[in-house]
Parts: sequence; structure tokens; C-alpha cells
Amino acid sequence: MEFKANKYKPSETFKFIRQCSGVTQKELAKQMGKSLYWVKKNEQDVTRYYFEDLLKMANLFDIEIIVRKK
Repeated sequence: MEFKANKYKPSETFKFIRQCSGVTQKELAKQMGKSLYWVKKNEQDVTRYYFEDLLKMANLFDIEIIVRKK
């Protein structure tokens, strides 16, 4: 499935991908080595992901991240 994430915040994108993959917030927290609170706050866009976290999640979900210069 192709998903054009450039219109969405990282929080919206990874929540969508997590849900489509059937992974719970609790499971993601364990796989990321983070707390459930961390996952919930990131999905609510209360906190920001570090780039290392984005890369780790991309690897977990087998997602390619392409960074383009404007």
C-alpha cells in the first residue's frame, strides 16, 4: 500500500500505520523501548518524535523514509 505522508504530521502517519498493522499502543511501546504514555502523547501530537525514533518505527513497520530538499 502506498501512503502519501507528506500531507500529514508524523503523529497522524504513524498512528495510521500502527492501526493498519494491527499493533496496539502497548505493543508499539514495548517494541520501541518506550512507555505507553510516550506512544499516546506522540499520537496526540503533544510531544515530538526524535529522528532516531522515526527511523526505528520505520524499520519496525518496514517503511521507507524519503527526505527531499525543497
